[in-house]
Amino acid sequence: MADGNLVSTNTVIKGCTLTLLNQPFEIYLMPIKLNSFDVVIGMDWLSKYHAKILYDEKVVHIPINGETLIIRDEKILEDIPVVKEFSHIFPKDLPGLPLVRQVEFQIDLIPEVAPVARTPYRLDPSKMQEFSNQLQELTDR
Repeated sequence: MADGNLVSTNTVIKGCTLTLLNQPFEIYLMPIKLNSFDVVIGMDWLSKYHAKILYDEKVVHIPINGETLIIRDEKILEDIPVVKEFSHIFPKDLPGLPLVRQVEFQIDLIPEVAPVARTPYRLDPSKMQEFSNQLQELTDR
């Protein structure tokens, strides 16, 4: 085990079925006490089904009948740092995204008022001030 303890068993349960994304796979199980996992899939099973583990993507690809079954980790709310920090605020089961609905939106314009004639700049304000000062110095000469 990861903590350095040895665990042994001489029991193998044959004829079990592991279902991944509605796809059944034959698997032999060996019961041992694990604290944080229900099942650990071994290298023999992975090689039997020609599974490819993409560690950097945290994904497993299993070829089946010319197609590829893609197994990825289930996303949970607690994986999001802000949600984890404020978990007491979020409900346990979020109902999902809100339904798509039409929203009425308008901007009321004031009659006879000209729009602001300012070119948008994507500069840091201090840089903008520096350029403005340089331009002023050049025009003063």
